[in-house]
Amino acid sequence: MPRLGVNVDHVATLRQARGGSEPDPVAAAMLAELAGADSLVVHLREDRRHIQDRDLTLLRQTVKTRLDLEMAAEDAMVKISLTIKPHYVTLVPERRQELTTEGGLDVAGQKSRLKRVVAQLHDGGIPVSLFIEPDADQVKAAGAVGADFIEIHTGRYANAQFERAIESEFQSVVKAAQLAAKLKLGVNAGHGLNYVNVQRLTTISEIEEYNIGHSIIARAVLVGLDQAVREMKQLVSRPAAASRAPRG
Repeated sequence: MPRLGVNVDHVATLRQARGGSEPDPVAAAMLAELAGADSLVVHLREDRRHIQDRDLTLLRQTVKTRLDLEMAAEDAMVKISLTIKPHYVTLVPERRQELTTEGGLDVAGQKSRLKRVVAQLHDGGIPVSLFIEPDADQVKAAGAVGADFIEIHTGRYANAQFERAIESEFQSVVKAAQLAAKLKLGVNAGHGLNYVNVQRLTTISEIEEYNIGHSIIARAVLVGLDQAVREMKQLVSRPAAASRAPRG
């Protein structure tokens, strides 16, 4: 059964906006687990704009499912991950100006560096996922550098406006997932997914986990985190009837 990873970064974003202690992303993670989340996802950025080192330490101590640490492939981040020992790490690109992670990691263009980082994490007993575009060259490069998983960046699919573009981006995700599976890579997917557009993706049997943050936290503002997580968990656990399920 496909898994749901809940990203609680935006809870920390709200806290940091006022500089206080509420809302607490650690408490949010606990509630998400109780509602059925299979893993918790946090991105420890170099600029610490939302999740803080203290959050990461507490999450590792309290998360009962799995903790997925998103981070840049930088030495300082590798050192932190080897100390904290999350259940796995997802390497992502990172730029200071961006509002959120924009685009996938260029694995094909930096194989030697990423191979070194992946090896360091493996030596510490940490499985590694790479956040990449649904592109054959990037999938192959992920396998070449020793990754255990890929996370397909679904932003282009999520942002497509017209049926032809939606179908084209959907097929790109399908092909990337199928190729990754052939290469014995686990397949996750995330970015821009919501309660409507995720439904078509549930027909892709190779996808093992959907990592979703903004949509769940936004809905939680209206209905509560428990209900928001339960509703998304139900969607990703129940494949849509057809690959052309409506987008809404």
